[in-house]
Amino acid sequence: MSIREARSTVEVMSAAASTRTTRVLIAGAGVAGLEAMLALQALAGDRVEIELLAPNRHFTYRALAVAEPFAPETRAPRFALAQISEDRGVRLYRDVLARVLTDENEVETQGGARLGYDVLVLALGARPSEAVRGVLTFRGSQDAARIRRLIDAVHEGTIRRVAFVVPAGTTWSLPLYELALQMSVAVRAASSGIELSLVTAEASPLAAFGAEASQAIGKLLVDRGVTLHAGATVDEVADGRLWMGAGGTIRTDCAIALPRLTGPHVRGLPSDPMGFIPVDDFMRVLGLDGVLAAGDVASLGAKQGGLATQQAVTVAQGIAARAGAQVAAGRYRPVLRGALLTGAETLYLRHEPGGPSEISDEPLWHPPRKIAGRYLSQYLATHIDLVEHIGLSAAAQR
Repeated sequence: MSIREARSTVEVMSAAASTRTTRVLIAGAGVAGLEAMLALQALAGDRVEIELLAPNRHFTYRALAVAEPFAPETRAPRFALAQISEDRGVRLYRDVLARVLTDENEVETQGGARLGYDVLVLALGARPSEAVRGVLTFRGSQDAARIRRLIDAVHEGTIRRVAFVVPAGTTWSLPLYELALQMSVAVRAASSGIELSLVTAEASPLAAFGAEASQAIGKLLVDRGVTLHAGATVDEVADGRLWMGAGGTIRTDCAIALPRLTGPHVRGLPSDPMGFIPVDDFMRVLGLDGVLAAGDVASLGAKQGGLATQQAVTVAQGIAARAGAQVAAGRYRPVLRGALLTGAETLYLRHEPGGPSEISDEPLWHPPRKIAGRYLSQYLATHIDLVEHIGLSAAAQR
């Protein structure tokens, strides 16, 4: 074979390799899973063939569940996954990931099916559980009715003291502040004697957003009549008191707390003691080739929807580059954004590591959604026909 013929053969082989479709299996169809799907289609196009594996029928916009207790006629929007997958040309398997067989590039489901992949994306989320004994644990829409009954009891005068608790180890505390601030608006007019307190293990309110934003939120709590106890770890609520170990006690008739989150501990995958999957700066699962993770299941910092979308885009960039697209694989560099529902105005907070914190009653990103995702926010905004049920308060829509 001549040199020219050899070069031609190599070029043909390279072209064939670059046009081979990469099979991507995304396990999980929450914020991270759907953002990864949309980002992959935008960045890699027909270089990838995507399949979704998820047990649920709907994608629920859980970030808006904090508004439900204060607007009983509304629910957080639910988007039918079957319609989303059909719209995007993606095959959907309704099942639960049970085991990953990395040597065979396959996964096994609880239903006994085996699905192959070239690249596996783990977007499995986290599992909420009670973090403090004796409290009402707020996990989302399923607990909205319980908080509505609490509001009724406050109006009736049978409950006068309500505590809101951010447990130790919580990485995303903003929903608890939303509940406290909205409660302050909902009960003050009818119950001037109500005592509201917010007890947090954070050194300062919403400390993750930086000093400026933290000071502003602290002032807002004071203005709303919510007593702040920062740097306090709550052990339990019992005998009408909230017990804080060495920090003493607070009298309370009822306490609401955020849950503790743990990972899924999937067989065949590495995990830390809490069940979360260790990843590097490119969101690659440590020690495994062709396996990436994004969202709450990854052993990173805050478990938050906006950060999950940023991780998912990092995942998609890496896969697109691997599939031959003209895309540079990038490292995950988080920018924290949060839209705080206060019962009146919506406050927008933004903080980039090493930079100043920002807080404003005007949007700091576009579109100004609760989940600030590059692809998912735009998609949901333009596909309202996929919503099974939607009815949001004016504050929640902003």
